[in-house]
Amino acid sequence: MKKEDQPLSKIPIKKKIPHILLAEDNHEMRALLSMSLRKNGYEVTEFADGHSMLEYFFSVNSVQKEAAFDLIISDIRMPFLTGMEILEGLHNAEGFPPVILITAFGDEETHEQAYLLGAAAVFDKPFDIEDLLTKVQEITPSY
Repeated sequence: MKKEDQPLSKIPIKKKIPHILLAEDNHEMRALLSMSLRKNGYEVTEFADGHSMLEYFFSVNSVQKEAAFDLIISDIRMPFLTGMEILEGLHNAEGFPPVILITAFGDEETHEQAYLLGAAAVFDKPFDIEDLLTKVQEITPSY
């Protein structure tokens, strides 16, 4: 039986892999997060700072952008552009995906500000990678 003759229920559907943009200036932390996310079935594009991540984000046209990126994970303290500045400047931008912030310098005020700006979650370092993966799974669409 040819593919076009198969009933729709028998045609395999290719699933979209959720795509995460990861901005973390610490190489070891970025590698750990990236490896863990990929191991759990996510596509990850890595950046050493927020500025590079935003350049990449805005290089994609708006139609592609909405379909292309499912989540941003960003450190709060980074050179050039912080995770908080990313969230503050872009949380209302068209096609901007949910954001998880991570920080080694978290306090109640930082968390409150992040949530007011629309953060989906904030994790204080050190954190359990399984907790982050659970939150990522809750946020990203299942295809």
